[in-house]
Amino acid sequence: MAYRDTASSVNPPLMLLHGVGMTADLNWGAAYPALCERFRVVAPDLPGHGRGIRPWTKFGIEECADHIMTLADHLRIDKFISCGYSMGSLVAQQLWRRYPDRVSGLVLGAASRNFLGSAVERMAASLSPVVAAAAQLNPFLRVLGADAFGGLGYLNDLDAESRAYVHDEMSLTSMATVAAAVAAVGEFTSHQWIGDVDVPVCVLVTTRDSVVPTSRQLKLAEALPHATVIMVDGDHGVFIAAPKLFAEKLLQACQAVNRP
Repeated sequence: MAYRDTASSVNPPLMLLHGVGMTADLNWGAAYPALCERFRVVAPDLPGHGRGIRPWTKFGIEECADHIMTLADHLRIDKFISCGYSMGSLVAQQLWRRYPDRVSGLVLGAASRNFLGSAVERMAASLSPVVAAAAQLNPFLRVLGADAFGGLGYLNDLDAESRAYVHDEMSLTSMATVAAAVAAVGEFTSHQWIGDVDVPVCVLVTTRDSVVPTSRQLKLAEALPHATVIMVDGDHGVFIAAPKLFAEKLLQACQAVNRP
């Protein structure tokens, strides 16, 4: 897997898990400097995404969690804080469920127990597993990058250099992977077990989210009675549109779950 790692750090390990069609650098890059002062930061490109494993013909949230744990084993990391954004938050939840003795805390950004009823569900309806499988067989979709993916209206406020960077990063992930990932996201639910989480949790709520409604993010927090809630004034792409604000709030969230 392709990943960044501040390997020499003696600070608590933090595993950063990005969203659909993103890369680790695109989702977390603005927060690296502050996070690296307080944590050992490991930021992989999830399977099929960015510079990581590809193509990944059967994308699944559980399989992503297993790949992340394999990476942790390879890096000889025993316990770590699992920090996910959007799709990455589902992988973070699944990491706790499958490996509860390895996850010391959870940070869940732009997250929900499932994405049903949201814009993601509507995308998943048009990108069913059958369509996703067909996409893997279509050479055009394998080479068409995620930068062709719609719904990135927040890029309009960026300067030309920043827009080019976003497109370059997203072009590393094929639309076939995006199709498979969106289908996997649409099938995920943690309703039955999320309340059993017994480690420190912080829910990072995006207050103007057009992809994962804020109400659904708050319902996740309600299902975790001991969770800390931190509000971020922004849409789903706040990490691009307001990187300094996102970095500040993310650091607060990670510190909130970093308990001895």
